[in-house]
Amino acid sequence: MKINLPSSKSLSNRALLLCALSGTDSSVGRMSNCDDTFVMWRALTTRTHEIDIMAAGTAMRFLTAFFSTCPDEEHIMTGTERMRQRPIGVLVDALRHLGAEIEYTENEGFPPIRIIGHQLRGGKLSLPANVSSQYISALLMVAPQMTDGLTLTLEGDIISRPYIDMTLSMMRTFGAEVRWTADNVISVSPKSYHDGVIFNVESDWSAASYWYEVVALLPNKVHGAPFSITLPWLHAESLQGDSEVQRLFRPLGVETEFDAEHECAILRHNPAIAMPEGEVYEADLVNQPDLAQTLVVTCALLRRPFRFTGLRSLRIKETDRMEALRNELAKLGVTLGIEGDEALFVSQYDSSVPTYNGEPIATYHDHRMAMAFAPARLLCHDLQIAHPEVVSKSYPNFWEEFANLLLLVGVLGEFPQKTEA
Repeated sequence: MKINLPSSKSLSNRALLLCALSGTDSSVGRMSNCDDTFVMWRALTTRTHEIDIMAAGTAMRFLTAFFSTCPDEEHIMTGTERMRQRPIGVLVDALRHLGAEIEYTENEGFPPIRIIGHQLRGGKLSLPANVSSQYISALLMVAPQMTDGLTLTLEGDIISRPYIDMTLSMMRTFGAEVRWTADNVISVSPKSYHDGVIFNVESDWSAASYWYEVVALLPNKVHGAPFSITLPWLHAESLQGDSEVQRLFRPLGVETEFDAEHECAILRHNPAIAMPEGEVYEADLVNQPDLAQTLVVTCALLRRPFRFTGLRSLRIKETDRMEALRNELAKLGVTLGIEGDEALFVSQYDSSVPTYNGEPIATYHDHRMAMAFAPARLLCHDLQIAHPEVVSKSYPNFWEEFANLLLLVGVLGEFPQKTEA
């Protein structure tokens, strides 16, 4: 079965910003068509006074830094109610330190914000290493525009380093001089980006994770025929940190084969590579927090004991993902354990198979909640998802692809169903 994945949102949003910084002849090929990328594109092309980025956290952070460097422009950045509850003070304080003029229009430390753009002086800056990598990436991408460039020191243990490395690699593609000068220090020279760069975006590895979940739940044969899923435009060597999904799902019985000639990945279920039954699956997801929901739900459906750590950013995502997972897994007969802001675990299950209580799975305006729980329909045929439209944030055609899967494996019935939650 061939699945059409969306292009990477992370790569698309960075490429859009770097194109805007480099010149009018740069462009993005295979750009993502998701909501988050659309609001980035709209803001950069229309330059309206008030910019509503809706629920797009990446856009809020990247555009705050970008418009701070645009002389003679003034913008108010706002978003959904949830976005106005998501903190942005660390980024605003950092930009102010580098010479930016930003003020809060309502609550201190939170959007909406007013930005008056001008050239930033740059210089030296220190940040806690455990802040969102989007703050760090936002500062790095605008740093070549600063008079003195930027020397950024990250204090403590760095989280989501792959996203920082993705940003640095893309900056170099656009001509920036940027490098790690120590394990925790990044130096960016005050040098203009090259114009005329065409950046082609590969498929989204985060979106691929839901199909890894599908393969983990299905046998290696469907209706007597070998079953596999082909995912075009995925490469073994990727800038995306979530390409680690291929390693993280091996203990759950999913193997990945890459076809370089046709530029695709092929997923198959192979019980021989799975962990022994009853063994606890442990993994540190500090560099792949967006895979947490998929892995947690997969393990819960397989009745696999697990313990996932490095999850401190989950509480400040589109929703509090820790509490959301606990609430919704309870509908499948699973009691999810939470340790502070760090770990999710299940040590034992009350039943050997999922027991769905009939309540629709709530999505909390969070696209990843909807997609992580969708494969549960393969085991709980009457399961429903509330507000399925939230997937448009990152994967607009997800339900179309998933409906084709259900048809193939013979799971019938209307799905998903819009309900209040």
